[in-house]
Parts: sequence; C-alpha cells; structure tokens
Amino acid sequence: MTVMIPFREGEAHLDWLRLTDALADGHRGPKAEVADVFLYEGENTLLNRSAWIAGMGLAIKCATIFPGNKDAGKPMIDGAVNLFSGRDGALEAILDFKLVTKWKTAGDSLLAARRLARPDSRHILIVGAGTVGHSLHQAYSAAFPQAQFTIWNRSEAGAVRFQADHPGVKVAGDLETAVRAADIITSATMSSESLIKGDWLQPGQHVDLIGAFRPDMREADDQALQRASIFVDSRDTTIGHIGEMMIPIASGAISADDVIADYYQPDAFRRSDENEITLFKNGGGAHLDLMTSRYILAAWQGAGRDGN
Repeated sequence: MTVMIPFREGEAHLDWLRLTDALADGHRGPKAEVADVFLYEGENTLLNRSAWIAGMGLAIKCATIFPGNKDAGKPMIDGAVNLFSGRDGALEAILDFKLVTKWKTAGDSLLAARRLARPDSRHILIVGAGTVGHSLHQAYSAAFPQAQFTIWNRSEAGAVRFQADHPGVKVAGDLETAVRAADIITSATMSSESLIKGDWLQPGQHVDLIGAFRPDMREADDQALQRASIFVDSRDTTIGHIGEMMIPIASGAISADDVIADYYQPDAFRRSDENEITLFKNGGGAHLDLMTSRYILAAWQGAGRDGN
C-alpha cells in the first residue's frame, strides 16, 4: 500500500539533529546516481530531479518555481515527491513536496554547519526572510540553542514580519555590519547578484549559501570564495550546474579543485582551525531528497502511522 504523508502530520515526528545524522549515514553508502532536468520560461523554472541509491530506492521530485507568484500572493514553489522501492520499483510513498523540501534544504545546511561552523558560534545571521529563512531559524536553533539570531532582508517590512514570528530575533538595517558581526551567515535569497562580499568576512566565520539554484544565480562574490575554504554537498550537482560555482570557475576566479570536499568525503569535510573561513554551497540534489524522504517515512512508520 502506498503511504500518503501530509505536511503537518508528517512534520510532527521529525527532529533536525536526527535528520542530519540520517543524511550523514546516507553518504556512507553507495554513491547516488542522479539526473536533473531544468526547463525555463523567462524567470520561471521547471525542475525535475531524480535519484537512485542502491539499497535505498528511488525518488523523483518535480518542482515549479515561479518567482512572480509572490506579487500575486501565491506560493513561488510547488511540486510533488514520489518514493519508490529499490527492490521491485513499487511506489512506497507520496510525500508532501513542501515537507520534503523544507527538511531537506535546511537539514542539508545544518549538517554542514555541524561539521564546519565553530561549536561556540553564538551570532547567526539569516539573509532572506522568506520561507527557507524560517526553516533555517528552526534548524539552526536545534544545533546552536544558545545563539542570537539576526535577520536581514531587502525589504525591511519582510524582516519585521519575520521578527514577529520569531521573538528575540534582531532586525539588521545594514547587511555589511551584520555580516561582519556574525559567526554564521546563512543566505537564502533569489539573488542573481552577489550580496555577500569577501571584504566583509572575518576569521572563523562559516558562510552557508542556499539560494542560488540556476546557472545565472549567486549570493557571494569572487573574493568571498577566494578567501574561504569551499565545501559543497555534492560535486556532481553544484560545480557544473549552479552559478555560485560555475561563474567564478568560468572566469578563473577559482577552480573546481578549490572545492575541498563534498559529503561523500567525510574525513575531509571539516574545519582545520578556529580562524579558517568556511563556505558551504547547498545544492540540494535529488539524492538528498531521497535520503530525507526515507527519514520521513521511517519516522512516520516508527510513530505507528499507516498513511491513511
């Protein structure tokens, strides 16, 4: 029987730290085979991501990204996730797209932060007050419970609304000042121009870049990448696909060899000293959707739910 897992009921059984442990375990197994299909019409995107991991099964996530929906009061992103058995190809579960995407995206960044950010990090800056920004506040709070959060958004009104949803969060009026003061900078914007400048970065910081997903998008400038130790979740789904890596590599500002490690290289995926600036590019490949979906299904079944 195919299990149906809706957002609210599915999320009730999830834990951010356990998810990151599940993602780490998933990368100790066979390497995923992944395939992405991107179709574009103007600023709109159809993203079809598929993954197959031996022993874990298959997942297909179809997503539409229509940035203009925001002005009409509609969600920018929609889609569906199907999880299949690797034994016989049976459809095991249909998971709420927003549930998988929320936990995969923020969990991906949180796993990197648990390995790369200084454990004593106390000041976390969230750049971008959208849906992902709210998820990042939840996720980072789980691993850094003593941290003070600051929000910066292009629209101050959006930052104020974010603050109202998360009492205790400070609103930053100036991005440069906020970046310089942070221990962790986590950015989730739809920017095609670099917002985070390398001149602003300080020794010991961790930079988490999430928003760019197209070849023409990036959130940090060349100098930021040149000053930092660069890590990615997957070489296969970031270096040749996302502007954050593609643009500076094409210009010669950095090379693909400057990427120190991805999650399949756990021994190298770590901070070398307390003064190192680490930078992580969250590419969110389909293999992470598969691992996250497996975690969600296991948590659902562990709670005794039958999907009806």
